[in-house]
Amino acid sequence: MKIAGSYTFNARRDRVWQVLLDPKTMAQCIPGCESLNEVAPDQYEATMKVGIASVKGNYKGKVSIKDKQAPSHYVLSGEGSGGPGFMQGDVSIDLEENDGRTVLKYSTDAKVGGLIASIGQRMLNGVAKMMVEQFFKKVESFI
Repeated sequence: MKIAGSYTFNARRDRVWQVLLDPKTMAQCIPGCESLNEVAPDQYEATMKVGIASVKGNYKGKVSIKDKQAPSHYVLSGEGSGGPGFMQGDVSIDLEENDGRTVLKYSTDAKVGGLIASIGQRMLNGVAKMMVEQFFKKVESFI
């Protein structure tokens, strides 16, 4: 499942970088996140409750931050599984500052399997984009 897009924050890049890498803030911004606990530097364990159409479930997973190039680039690597299936992938995140505003560009090619994959590519893409938009709007409230 390929997803890519961008979002513009009305803030300087260093501030956006700081907020995006704060685990307490992220836990509040990720839709369905019930916990996000640091287990090592840049490594976290997460618990989420996600529902897509009639497929709902709890997921446990691991998230790590790799290839950090402050304040312009990092890769968020994650994997999770639960009753409805599994998800795995890397999200490349790039931040560009322009006139005091920051454009965040993201792209991923995630793997989804199990019951949740039976929902269909179009619906999964739509739900994923909606969740990403919810995430960015929440992040914006912390900036």
